[in-house]
Formats: sequence, structure tokens, C-alpha cells
Amino acid sequence: MAWLRVVMRGVPLAFLVFGGLIVLLLVRLIERPFHGFHRPWTPHITRVVCRSSFVLLGIKFRSEGHPMTERGAVVANHCSWLDIFALNARKRVYFVSKSEVAKWPGIGWLARSTGTVFIDRDPRQARAQKELFEKRLLAGHKLLFFPEGTSSDGIRILPFKSTLFAAFFTPQLKDALNVQPVTLSYQAPDGADPRMYGWWGDMEFGPHLLQTLAASPQGQITVTYHAPLKVSDFASRKDLAMTCEKIVRSGLKLSPAAQALLSEPR
Repeated sequence: MAWLRVVMRGVPLAFLVFGGLIVLLLVRLIERPFHGFHRPWTPHITRVVCRSSFVLLGIKFRSEGHPMTERGAVVANHCSWLDIFALNARKRVYFVSKSEVAKWPGIGWLARSTGTVFIDRDPRQARAQKELFEKRLLAGHKLLFFPEGTSSDGIRILPFKSTLFAAFFTPQLKDALNVQPVTLSYQAPDGADPRMYGWWGDMEFGPHLLQTLAASPQGQITVTYHAPLKVSDFASRKDLAMTCEKIVRSGLKLSPAAQALLSEPR
């Protein structure tokens, strides 16, 4: 039965994701000449694909609060590859990722095609990356940052790194942008490991994907949108990062099983 669920969910999911991507790229061919960096049409395709993906997976999706309408960036905790679907299911965002991801087979091509911004640790690229951030943010794109720098097991939030927040404090952006903290909460089904949706450390993607496709019953993902913060209200990137971390942490919803697991000695 587990393998039957893998096939019955995995095949339609693959058609949905890659079929939706083909449609998006075709629409983008028309959208780009008229609107350039602005994307008034293709975000609707992304949202439909992501919401439909949870229906196919059998995972309940809930959202609380409202995605901001102001220009700015989104920061969230990072738990799993499912974050991509969860964060795009309600409001289109564009992920900021390390440059290595662009070279990953399949995933890199998918990320480039959907407008992901790649960052390079090479100091020689710093100026060009700053200019790209400014261009995308001022164009109204909601860039999504994972300030933890890596994914967690889904029941804890790691300390936020303040490095990426420096991009918001340039003279061109500081007075124009807001940052919206968002909390991703994964609830495993009763009796399952509370960390079953977390994808972290040296876990391989394939086995985790198969485990998620085969799970029965499935659990729930809740996306909590907190009130946006004005960048200009903060004296430094460290202050903004610390405040965002506290807000995201406050919104994490944990089951009694997850709370018990956290209380165990590590």
C-alpha cells in the first residue's frame, strides 16, 4: 500500500509541477516583453500549482495572518523542501539561495526557471548581487530569505544570521522596504515522529520524498504571516535579525509529542 501511495501521489505531482513549469515559462515569454522584471500573470500559476500539490499529497494546508502588500522581503524558518510549496501557496515569493543550488541536477534548473536569486560568497560578486537585490525588491518582488542558513528538524528554530539583513540597509532600500516574518509549523500525524517532515543535515532528498509520498495519514502545515516590520525603524541589521527571530519563534506551533521530544536531553 505504501508503494501504491507513492505512485498514486508521485506521478500526478510530477505532472503538476513540471507541467505547471512549462505553462509558466510559456506565459513568461509573453509576459517578459511587456512587463520586464514585473510579473503580473505568472505568480497565479505558481500559487495554483503549490496549493494543488498539497491536495495531491494529502497534507492539510492552513495559513494565518495576511501576506504583506508593501514592497519588501520575507524571512522564514527553514524546515524542508516542502517550504517551497507552503510559502508560495498563498503569496508568490522568490527564493534567495546559495549559488551551489544552481548547479544541482534538475533542482537547479527548476530554481533558475522560477526566478530564484542566487548569492555567491565571492566578495568580487558583492556589488553585482547588491544591485540585483535592489532591482528585484524595488520591482515589487517578495524575496524570501532563510536567515538560519540551513534547514532544521521542524520542531526547533535555529539562530538567525544577520548577514543577509545588511542588504536591506542600503540608502536605496532602507526607507522603502518592509520585512515580514513568517513561521512555518509542521504537524506530523498522531503517532508519527514529530520531525517526519523535517529535511536537515545530511539527509538525502530521494528517501525523504518517498517517505512523504507514502505517509498515511498525513499531517498539516501551517503558515503564519506576522505583521511587517519597517526596516527604517531599526538601527542595525543585527537588531532587525534578532527581532525577526523572536517573532518567528513565537509563532511556532508544536504538538505535545514535539514538546516532549524537545525536552529530552540532547
